[in-house]
Amino acid sequence: MIDQISWIAIFPEALLLAMACAIALLDLRPQGPLRGYTYALTLITLGAVALIEGFFASTGLTLYGFGNMVVADTMAGWLKCFATIAVMVTLVYGRPYAGARDMLRGGELFTLSMFALLGMFIMISGNNFLIIYMGLELLTLSSYALVALRRDHAQAVEAAMKYFVLGAMASGFLLYGMSMLYGATGSLDINEVFSAISTGHVRHQVLVFGLVFIVAGLAFKLGVVPFHMWIPDVYQGAPTAVTLMIGGAPKLAAFAITMRLLVEGMLPLAIDWQQMLMLLSVASLFIGNFAAIAQTNVKRMLAFSTIAQMGFVLIGIFSGVINGNTVSTANAYSSAMFYVLSYVLTTLAAFGVIMLLSREGFESEEIADFAGLNQRSPLYAGVMAACMFSMAGIPPLVGFYAKLSVLQALIASGQAMHIGLAVFAVLMSLVGAFYYLRLVKVMYFDAPITASEVVAGADVCMVLALNGALVLLLGIFPAGLMALSAQSVLQMLGT
Repeated sequence: MIDQISWIAIFPEALLLAMACAIALLDLRPQGPLRGYTYALTLITLGAVALIEGFFASTGLTLYGFGNMVVADTMAGWLKCFATIAVMVTLVYGRPYAGARDMLRGGELFTLSMFALLGMFIMISGNNFLIIYMGLELLTLSSYALVALRRDHAQAVEAAMKYFVLGAMASGFLLYGMSMLYGATGSLDINEVFSAISTGHVRHQVLVFGLVFIVAGLAFKLGVVPFHMWIPDVYQGAPTAVTLMIGGAPKLAAFAITMRLLVEGMLPLAIDWQQMLMLLSVASLFIGNFAAIAQTNVKRMLAFSTIAQMGFVLIGIFSGVINGNTVSTANAYSSAMFYVLSYVLTTLAAFGVIMLLSREGFESEEIADFAGLNQRSPLYAGVMAACMFSMAGIPPLVGFYAKLSVLQALIASGQAMHIGLAVFAVLMSLVGAFYYLRLVKVMYFDAPITASEVVAGADVCMVLALNGALVLLLGIFPAGLMALSAQSVLQMLGT
């Protein structure tokens, strides 16, 4: 018999599932081309779920349900709250774009987005290998369908096929690694795996062999080198609304399962997986930044930028344990969480502007399409410039403080190698500043290609302006979000 605590722990997931099914049924009735009823009910549902998650996270409670297979702690609550808000913002930005391209004909965009969010929830709260894998598959299968939503668009279908093939391979890596750990420890429960590894009675070679496959699967979901091949093609080929759905909220879920598997489950093996993450981080910073310079397509440029940004997230994760000393663990992991939150916030605004400039029959994806944007719309040019400056790490925007907090965690170890890596990361940020500032230059100093005004609905304008303002305000006043990240990580480590 399932106890009451178990149902409380998964109440947001149950609500999301029930409403996703109800909205799918609602889509069967005739509606307008923009699916007004479905859109409104979806946003109301997501708003309610975000409030529930935010309230639960603020209580500081930790609940385990269904035989410890599910955990609802502060980190899970806040990550699910922010993931829900990210999906809401994505749908606000993406609805006019999708409607102009006949992607709302059956309403699948809203229901598939909700099922993808449900997969993220399961990943974030998973405390068992199979539960995490189940959530991962729900997210990825929904994402494959979203990428191919424009059935008559050859580039989108091609991107979906590439995503499917490479995603299946990465899922196989992750599942194989989990099976190796199960064979070595005799359990699928993350807490029990941690206890088994801590005893030191498990064969180290078998653990490391399984760990390699798990890190490979996680690296694909994060999109870091050398498992990054899918990102540029999928980002460019997918409809921009779907690109944001893939590149925004799922990064929070990928960060969560990295923390669950590597930190909560395999912290005694930190010396092994930290070395792997260090190599992935260095390669991602180098290849991501230098490859982005050569891009003329904004979506493809932001794809390589994502690879480099995830390299910074890995810096925070691999700098947590120094020679077996866990004194700086909370500081390092909270800086990584702060970084991924600030990255998602900035990405939402950047892709929102790209969708805003797109119109029926025309995609504003090339850098040249942004020429003279400041003369056509100073507000949207300002939001895009703030996003570019933030990603480049220029003060006083949130991206600067995110990079600073990660580098401080890395330098705090005092090790010569880590200080050298910090210098390398700063140099790669300077390289990255080139392609970010190039877009700003085009917006403010090049002559506009068209004199047409940028037209958007009131909801899109309001959300985009708020999104851009947060990129600035959280850089000036980062203490609240940083404290929230620290509190979440401390509670996770404590339980």
